[in-house]
Amino acid sequence: MAFVQFSKVSLAFGDRDILKNVSVNLSAGSKAALTGANGSGKSTLMKVMAGLMECDSGDRAVQKNCRIGYLPQSGIVHHGCTLLEEADRAFSYGYSLHEEMEEIGSKLAEQPDSSGAMALLERQHEIITWLEESGWNRREVLARQTLEGLGFKPEDMNRSVEEFSGGWQMRIALAKVLLEKPDILLLDEPTNYLDIEARDWLEKFLHDYTGGFLLVSHDRYFLDVTINEVYELFNGDLKRYAGNYTHYEEVRKVELQTLMARYEQQQEEINKLEDFIRRFGYKATKAAQAQERQKMLDKILADKIEIPETLKKIHFSFPPAPHSGRLVLTAEGIGKTYPTAGNSASEGGSAADSGAAHEVLRDLNLVVENGDRLVVVGRNGAGKTTLLRILAGHDTDYTGSFRLGAGVSIGYFSQDNAEVMKGSMSMLEMLEGEAPLELIPKLRDMLGAFLFRGDDVYKPIDVLSGGEKSRLALLRLLLRPVNLLILDEPTNHLDMHSKDVLLSALRDFGGTVIFVSHDRGFIESLATRVLELTPCHSREFPGTYGYYMEQLEKESFTQADVAAASGGHGGVNGVKSVGGAGGAKGNKAANAAANSVMANDGAASWEEQKRLKGERRKLEKEEERLMNEISELEDKKSQLEYQLSLPAVYSDGAKSRKIQQEIEETAAAIEKTTAQWEEVSAQLG
Repeated sequence: MAFVQFSKVSLAFGDRDILKNVSVNLSAGSKAALTGANGSGKSTLMKVMAGLMECDSGDRAVQKNCRIGYLPQSGIVHHGCTLLEEADRAFSYGYSLHEEMEEIGSKLAEQPDSSGAMALLERQHEIITWLEESGWNRREVLARQTLEGLGFKPEDMNRSVEEFSGGWQMRIALAKVLLEKPDILLLDEPTNYLDIEARDWLEKFLHDYTGGFLLVSHDRYFLDVTINEVYELFNGDLKRYAGNYTHYEEVRKVELQTLMARYEQQQEEINKLEDFIRRFGYKATKAAQAQERQKMLDKILADKIEIPETLKKIHFSFPPAPHSGRLVLTAEGIGKTYPTAGNSASEGGSAADSGAAHEVLRDLNLVVENGDRLVVVGRNGAGKTTLLRILAGHDTDYTGSFRLGAGVSIGYFSQDNAEVMKGSMSMLEMLEGEAPLELIPKLRDMLGAFLFRGDDVYKPIDVLSGGEKSRLALLRLLLRPVNLLILDEPTNHLDMHSKDVLLSALRDFGGTVIFVSHDRGFIESLATRVLELTPCHSREFPGTYGYYMEQLEKESFTQADVAAASGGHGGVNGVKSVGGAGGAKGNKAANAAANSVMANDGAASWEEQKRLKGERRKLEKEEERLMNEISELEDKKSQLEYQLSLPAVYSDGAKSRKIQQEIEETAAAIEKTTAQWEEVSAQLG
């Protein structure tokens, strides 16, 4: 079993200990998360494990032939090829093995009876097995499936990688490291640039992954459904907790109750000693006592108790929301068309497109009432950011109309807010000039909640990074007295603790919230209504995000029922069905089934849902069987082609003709099986 093991690894930067005698073992089947406060050293530990950074002391042991794949947080840019060609580079290990296999074949042909022939045959078999199990023979299919799972479109495959923006560059890098199928995966914030659909796909991928992985993420829901152990890095120490992330938080909370009590007691004692020293340190009559207190203080500070930032509970409230009427916003017939084809830049398009006009929103109607927490969902390019910009008054080039209710005042946040912030004043000075008087004493705590700690609060605005400016822009918005918050991805660049602080404040907010987020846990905890956008269509779901997902699941059962009732390729709504053409009778049966489903408002009975699940499982098994059969046939074809290249074969006319015939038969079988696989895949959707 492949593994990577670290024993008593230490690393320091200057006088700061990043890692102190850290020990960890990852092997095939490990499903682990690495957590810790921002700046605790998680990325550093990842780099040490990947072999990209040397440690000061300790042992790093990697099993022979164990391959480690590493994805950093950012900074990867691709050049000089198409998207599909770049993805194909992930199979370089397979290409090297294939070359080795050909070299082995040449050696065996030259010296078939040599003493090392048996070892060469064993190695050849080992390579063939690895290539088969890794999917190398189906690499283009796997590359397309992975890229599309992460949000790329079929028409993106032949585009130059230079056309993709920074976030999409990281998706390419993620696709490549997944396609490499290393024994151990190290993923540092893999969900940063993914929408909900791509995150769902990645969840399924990791659930089925046979290798081991360690990942860093600030998405609690994503961690809960992918991992079964947590490593916490705190003050250089690493500790393991079994279970998912929520279980870790519960166990850690109980574990730290005693520590918190000791911390508070120590803080009280420190405050008393510092107060005495400050008051009497310069009085001759108290000098001896002050010196004694100083010694006591020094002793305590040498053994000062530190607690994670996540335990320092910070809560703040918005300024009271101004009064508004029951109707906050009414939109009628909203439409939006961009002058270029494909996704606009504001909608997260995967490439720079040009051509005909592209319609994003059409005839959208919406009524928002006071107190709503409306989440807008949909795939990239569906118009989420566009709609929020229209509602916030930042985009006036649209059709239709919308009006605000009486007394409504808007606070709008988007990632673009950060770009307009400039100046030499510090963050603290800026906020002190804008905050209501009652919030000024809380500004340092609020800055801490948004990851600005210690001397960070004195940083000039001009030196802040894009992520820091984004967090500051969000905090500035939360200080203003408004009653309608329109928030586009407010949780970007926030850690879990900061998200919890923001979530608590939004729950208690006295006004209305319209938001877009890719953090499923955040959505589930806040949304009371869902507006779903698909290209040129929209529909509302009056309920939580969980209710919305239940409705989608019911609809998927309905579609599967319609597809199952289809007698062939002429199924309802173009849905294909396995089993050949069903003719007119099949179409009539399919239409009857569809009408029956529609008549019941799309809701299938529990028994029917159970049956449909069973049918889907059968199709999934059939798809897997066909993929394995294709792989076996391709292996067979490769072996036959190799045999045909041997001098003993191609010099013998009868033998070469026989093998050539087998190659043609195998190629025909591959084509037939691939067609069957495509049919089943289409049925599964």
